[in-house]
Amino acid sequence: MRKSFAPLLKKLGLTFQDQDLLTQAFVHRSYINENPRFPLGHNERLEFLGDAVLELVVTEYLYKTYQNPEGELTNWRSSLVNARTLADVAESLDFDSYLLLSRGEAKDQQSKARQSILANTYEAFVGALYLDQGFAACEQFIGRTIVPLLPAILEQKLYRDPKSQLQEESQERLNVTPTYQVMSETGPDHAKHFRVAVFFGRDEVARGEGSSKQEAQVAAAQAALDKRGW
Repeated sequence: MRKSFAPLLKKLGLTFQDQDLLTQAFVHRSYINENPRFPLGHNERLEFLGDAVLELVVTEYLYKTYQNPEGELTNWRSSLVNARTLADVAESLDFDSYLLLSRGEAKDQQSKARQSILANTYEAFVGALYLDQGFAACEQFIGRTIVPLLPAILEQKLYRDPKSQLQEESQERLNVTPTYQVMSETGPDHAKHFRVAVFFGRDEVARGEGSSKQEAQVAAAQAALDKRGW
């Protein structure tokens, strides 16, 4: 199965010399498992390359544009290249319509797994663009799709992770430090599920869930921020 990428390329204002590279950027591993005779491989090697190119482009931009210390620039970069941001950008570019997925993956459109697939596809696309047209083309593409998100991230202080933000806010407003407690742990070792509560002193503020204690703590912290309106 080959898809026409003409509408996407027109929307992005791009051309590709190697159409196989472009197609491969959208091939998920599950599609190959279901279609072993498909002539191209999945996109994970392109994702590996694109991840490095993306990080370099964003890092160089931040270094040249801002005089802030390394720690702050690192946090800003993390906010720009994390899975949620990349997935949102990929979705806004309509990458979802061009994915080559297994039938099962294609049905699962709202899960965290789909978010991860979209984020990885963005990186794979950057990798394909780099191989097809070089670094300058990637700079322009990332400069149009990722870099413009930075002002809102800085204005809303989204570069602060929820746990750090909750600790800063609670100490400043209430003079208390949040604590976290695992309320339940279920599932086999390879697929654990945690429920964590965050407390101000003895008062439970909110709960969160995740596949690790850290992930559940972050979810609980974000829920507490939302609940308090912070």
